[in-house]
Amino acid sequence: MPAQIIQANLTPFSPVEIDPVTLDIIENALRNARIEMDATLVRTAMSPGIREQGDAFPLIADPDGKMIVGQFGSFIDGFLRGFDGTIEEGDMILLSDPYSCEGAVSHSNDWLVLLPVYREGRLVAWTAMFGHQSDIGGKVAGSMPIDARSIFEEGVRIPPVKIYAKGEYNEDLIKLVMHQTRKPDWCAADLNALIASCRVAARRVEEMCRRFGDDVYVSATTALLARNHRAMKSLIESSVGIDKVTFEDYICDDGVGYGPYKIKCTMWREGEKVILDFAGTDPQSDASINFYLNENMFKMFFGIYMIMVFDPQIMFNDGFYDLIDVRIPEGSLLKPRYPAALSGRTHALGRIFDILGGLLGQRTPEFLCAAGFSSSPHLMYSGRDDQGEWFQLFQIGFGGIPGKPFGDGPDGHSLWPGFTNVPNEFLERYFPLRIERYEAIADSGGAGKFRGGNGILMSYRFLAAGTVSIHDDRWFTYPWGVNGGRPGARARKIHETADGKQTIVANKLDSLAVEAGDLLHFITWGGGGWGDPLERDPALVAKEVRQGLVTAEGAKAYGVVIAANGSVDEAATVKLRDEMRGAGTSGELFDRGGTIDELRARCEAETGLAPPRPPVWHQAVAA
Repeated sequence: MPAQIIQANLTPFSPVEIDPVTLDIIENALRNARIEMDATLVRTAMSPGIREQGDAFPLIADPDGKMIVGQFGSFIDGFLRGFDGTIEEGDMILLSDPYSCEGAVSHSNDWLVLLPVYREGRLVAWTAMFGHQSDIGGKVAGSMPIDARSIFEEGVRIPPVKIYAKGEYNEDLIKLVMHQTRKPDWCAADLNALIASCRVAARRVEEMCRRFGDDVYVSATTALLARNHRAMKSLIESSVGIDKVTFEDYICDDGVGYGPYKIKCTMWREGEKVILDFAGTDPQSDASINFYLNENMFKMFFGIYMIMVFDPQIMFNDGFYDLIDVRIPEGSLLKPRYPAALSGRTHALGRIFDILGGLLGQRTPEFLCAAGFSSSPHLMYSGRDDQGEWFQLFQIGFGGIPGKPFGDGPDGHSLWPGFTNVPNEFLERYFPLRIERYEAIADSGGAGKFRGGNGILMSYRFLAAGTVSIHDDRWFTYPWGVNGGRPGARARKIHETADGKQTIVANKLDSLAVEAGDLLHFITWGGGGWGDPLERDPALVAKEVRQGLVTAEGAKAYGVVIAANGSVDEAATVKLRDEMRGAGTSGELFDRGGTIDELRARCEAETGLAPPRPPVWHQAVAA
């Protein structure tokens, strides 16, 4: 049964016509409350993933659970359908099990706090925040085992439970949960930070209700939803055609030797509604790379992409969801059957953004972005220091952002625009390691009129023996270029022992033993390039050679010859560009660097690693 919401005051809200000034005040107050939620979180959390990187996502919703402001889409709808209990004033809900909320949180490391906001017995709003916990138990430190065969191997799963029931704190429940983690101090602090963030937002909602009245506040949220609906309806009608457009991309491997895994989406419009159909996506993996994609979450991804490309001034919310129909096959990589493992879902999550770019840009190539939102590289390092104290690091890395229609992709940036890096000073202060190199990798961004962002090299010198886990992708497939742009470079990881011996290691691995003095060279992928590289300003190429972002040899990919003094050799550049134009280009809209079969044939020579074996169902089809 769905959740039963208990309200003492059953008088419905009276719709009120909102004047533009009041609506603007409430809208900006909600925006500020959402920012204040983040500020509260990062000032009270302890784990570097939340405190330093901001791996948490706030939300303020209307009484029905529709997001008014937030970052990651609405997850209240799925929770309400799956929670067999009551919601009452003074309650607060905690959950982390993806299967209990229709994938609204997509792996068990994400702890979600939900707070219903009541005014005089009536539910006026919801506030919510979820954040990635660095450890929740399970078979490996960090709780994201690559070789997990079910979600039971990935740590504690929290169904929707009341951590506050009518204002009473359930201390025994929290003790039980904290007993499962290797880092109970971090988890407890981070949970309190999530709670505090929700309470701050609830206070701001109550202040708005006191100032304007409950009916005015609720009517304003309805107006904001309706405004977003109108804006998205217009964008969909102008940007999505009735003819079907298909795009597919691949997760390189599953970490246990098989891959790549195809994600395929077809898009078309029927009337005012856009259809997004994932038929043709590969079946779920036996390992942990499955991504339980909540339909509402994907609608939000689609909306964010549309808004950021076409009209960044729109405040995105849930108002447009009825304009989108998302179809995901059961038992696929994006809707695995319980109890499939989910902890490594980040790669598919990141690839969804590349697929959206490929879909939306085909009809209007001038708005097409290259690939580069390709994963969210993770490093985990754990062990005991010289004093015998347990240490554990979870860190999100950065790759190259794709080239875009109006400029270069940033070098070494996050999949999520709101994330920041963990400062090297923080890492060296709190963990037994030293950062010996932290730099953009020259030439790793795909060449183009607008260059793809360069990937990043971080060299970690470990000062204590321990184990390392790595989660990354785009080591087998390339981040593709578009409109004549070249692909970005692929990811690579190199383990160097204290005696200087180097070994290329997999981009998905668990429990790599490292000794004091060892180095890990953590190299991330670059973004794909946009447009013909021969149209790039030679003076800009020369400047980037001087800055170390492009090498003199790499400049030739743009048809630019660099003289000994670092300036452009004008005559040689004209000659080289004429030769390159005469040789011609493929003329393809997307440059993937080769077919899957071609990549397999070249894999070991180019990457130092054996290519992934075709998944079992591919082998069966081939047979």
